[in-house]
Amino acid sequence: MNDNRPARHKSGTLSFGLPLLSGILLGISFPSYPFVRLELLAWIAFVPLLLSLRQEEPFGKAFRKVWLSMLAFSSISLWWVSLATLTGGLLTILAESFFLSVPFLVFLLLKRWKGFRFALFSFPFFWTAWEWAYMQQDLSLGWLTLGNSQANLNLMIQYADITGVWGITFWLLWFNVLAVQFWQERQQGRVRPKLLAGVLLMIALPLFYAGLAFRKNMQDDNSGGSVKVSLVQPNIDPMEKWKRYSGADIMELYYRLTVRAVYLDNPELVIWPETAIPFYILDSRYSGYLHSLRLSLKEWNVPLLSGFSDIVYFHPESAEAKSGEVKYDSTSSRFFETYNASMLLTPDSRKPQVYHKIRLVPFAERVPYVEYLPWLDQFTFSLAGISSWGKGSDYPVMEFSSRANGTVKTSNIICYESIFPSLVTAFVRNGAQFLTLVTNDGWYSTSYGPYQHAAIAKLRCIENRRAMARCANTGITAFIDPLGRIYAEIPWWEAKTLTADVPLSSHLTLYTRYPDILPKVAAAVSALLLITGFFRRERS
Repeated sequence: MNDNRPARHKSGTLSFGLPLLSGILLGISFPSYPFVRLELLAWIAFVPLLLSLRQEEPFGKAFRKVWLSMLAFSSISLWWVSLATLTGGLLTILAESFFLSVPFLVFLLLKRWKGFRFALFSFPFFWTAWEWAYMQQDLSLGWLTLGNSQANLNLMIQYADITGVWGITFWLLWFNVLAVQFWQERQQGRVRPKLLAGVLLMIALPLFYAGLAFRKNMQDDNSGGSVKVSLVQPNIDPMEKWKRYSGADIMELYYRLTVRAVYLDNPELVIWPETAIPFYILDSRYSGYLHSLRLSLKEWNVPLLSGFSDIVYFHPESAEAKSGEVKYDSTSSRFFETYNASMLLTPDSRKPQVYHKIRLVPFAERVPYVEYLPWLDQFTFSLAGISSWGKGSDYPVMEFSSRANGTVKTSNIICYESIFPSLVTAFVRNGAQFLTLVTNDGWYSTSYGPYQHAAIAKLRCIENRRAMARCANTGITAFIDPLGRIYAEIPWWEAKTLTADVPLSSHLTLYTRYPDILPKVAAAVSALLLITGFFRRERS
């Protein structure tokens, strides 16, 4: 019997070489250091892997190709997580490589049922639907959403205000599919003009839309007013924070930096980073610290938004206490829960406006589904200053007064939450005129993890057309405009302050109004394709 397969598929080494190449291309296409710009590789990164899956082979071997590719992808993109926790980092990479492989299981099934071409043109729907579905549950890390790879490619992603990051993912996948089709037709000695036109159109349309977005931004420049904000970057190594500094030492450092910003720049809002106040300052045990902070705010006459650790007590007869989901302190005989939180304090004596972080880092901040299985709490990968936090549920808008615009509304995103598109849209729909983000990326030393995190925040600005004031403990502290461009920044690992005007807006984009329509449609189409593939299987 003649073997008509291409020669490169006969070699086991080359067979796994193409999937490995795809994984490497995907990994290096993700944001890293500012001087590395390889995001365009994501437009063709899947091509080697998809081409290697054309041949007929055992299901197990095909899946091993996929997993190898996704393992390389995860390792290159996420290795820096291991700097905070080696065990947690390794498990994160392994888990992500498995979850990224799931859409290919469907691809391989459809290929078996309906052939390679049917599976190929179905692939963008399955991948996009799975990315979105994966992000909806607590076990998700969600960092490697394919669209995030383009976060720094400003001219090609402005349409995210219509589709969200899911549209970028969908666009990239279709370009990869067309590239595979182009390769196959080229091997056959013919390339259809329609295919070439489609490829060129996929490049031209995002550029055309970006031109419209930039023009509109110039016309609307400062039409909604602006507010002057000062960001405080204390440059405290989180690994040493609880060893070298007392609560008084930390507060003194923030006071010293803030005084300088207040009297030199006259801001209308000051922001401190995530867990800047590492103790329960709103608890009666720390009333002296709170009193001192309020006196400082009155003297400065400026509101403060800061990350802090919060504790909430519950009455023994409350629903929370009876649910068994909160903690119990046998010494004081009280039920309580602790939160990674942020608060807005104003110079008057109004009650602090508090937000409790909703999306918590799996296993580092909270073990997924521990509320249903409390014994899972023992699997927390604890970091210095981090315990098993409670999970917030509200999307508050914080208000303060500005000199020129009266009452200004903002919302705060805490660290990891910036990777969740629908969470940010909920804040904007509730009335936030600009976004704030507090984070502590110092766990990851001088790796490109903090730069990657900062890049992803740009997508949230584009999706909602909101500016962002991003305050980090060691960097990256920056201001980002509604087009996703950084216009002011502090060098990382330096103790400094940064002040800039932040534009305000009340306009809601299509994506803000109707988030996640695209992945939901992709999920519905995926279901139809699976049903069609199953009931109309082609016989071998």
